[in-house]
Amino acid sequence: MTNGTRPDGLSTEGAATVPDVTPGPGSLLRRSELATPATNDRMFAKAAASDADLVFLDLEDAVAPAYREEARGKAVRALNELDWGATARSVRINGISTRWAYGDIIEIVTGARENLDALIVPKVTAARDVWWVDTLLTQLEETIGLAKRIRLEVLIEDVAGLAHAEEIALASPRLDALIFGAGDLSVSQRARVDTNFQPRDPYPGDFWHGARLRILTAARIGGLRAIDAPFPDYKDGAGYEREARWAAALGFDGKWAIHPSQIDIANEVFAPSVEEVVRARRNLAAYREAESRGLGATGVDGQLVDAAHVKLAETVLEQAGEIERRTGRTLG
Repeated sequence: MTNGTRPDGLSTEGAATVPDVTPGPGSLLRRSELATPATNDRMFAKAAASDADLVFLDLEDAVAPAYREEARGKAVRALNELDWGATARSVRINGISTRWAYGDIIEIVTGARENLDALIVPKVTAARDVWWVDTLLTQLEETIGLAKRIRLEVLIEDVAGLAHAEEIALASPRLDALIFGAGDLSVSQRARVDTNFQPRDPYPGDFWHGARLRILTAARIGGLRAIDAPFPDYKDGAGYEREARWAAALGFDGKWAIHPSQIDIANEVFAPSVEEVVRARRNLAAYREAESRGLGATGVDGQLVDAAHVKLAETVLEQAGEIERRTGRTLG
């Protein structure tokens, strides 16, 4: 929060200061985020050993209401007992309008402590929703003496959340990412879509372009990652890749995976190719050489390279560096 006000408009004067929040171990690489039902014990080890950049144990939609409280303990045991390697460990809690949300946060954070990197908050409609979770986390961390600060990712999956995406992106220093939730957004806007959240009738281009662009823009304003929606038909690898490439072209950083078979596709699509990395290094070197001679632009293979191209090259190399640190694999 900034300028002395909370998301609900009240003054923050005299209130407890939100502690500085820094990312946990590992990078913020989020090419793939794997969903795993928190009730399905047999899937936990496979998820922990996967190549997903983040795995979240789901307490919300993937769990029947009667089992959501029981699932908390299973999630805590998985976080504490499994070797997750470099994979970020997260839990999707229930929405804050439900009776489970506060219990989810308290039991997961107090049980997993340092073995939890982030919480995913669904159905966020306004900045006040993020503030509520942030405040509860701050109180919990102080009470149990947790030095590590839990990060947050939030789902934009409602027309109100889409309308307030920018204020949501700026609501807390804990935020790492905005996630596009096409399923619930389809319901919220009464879209005529199929089970893959694609239009049932012919539509010119990407049906979700407007929502994606709005979420991406808000994420960049807040300095956050932007994560694309799940693709339910996990047997349709080509369809998943098509959707991923549309999102990546806009600038999204990654995509949800509801099945391990989707992880490798996301990791490839949301990484720069070897050719892109080589070109970025070549363009950057040529520009620096020209700059040393007092020039503000140069040409490489008959194409202009100026300050804007330098920024693009630096972004590609930053992405490549994150992947190399995460995987140990050199991209170019």
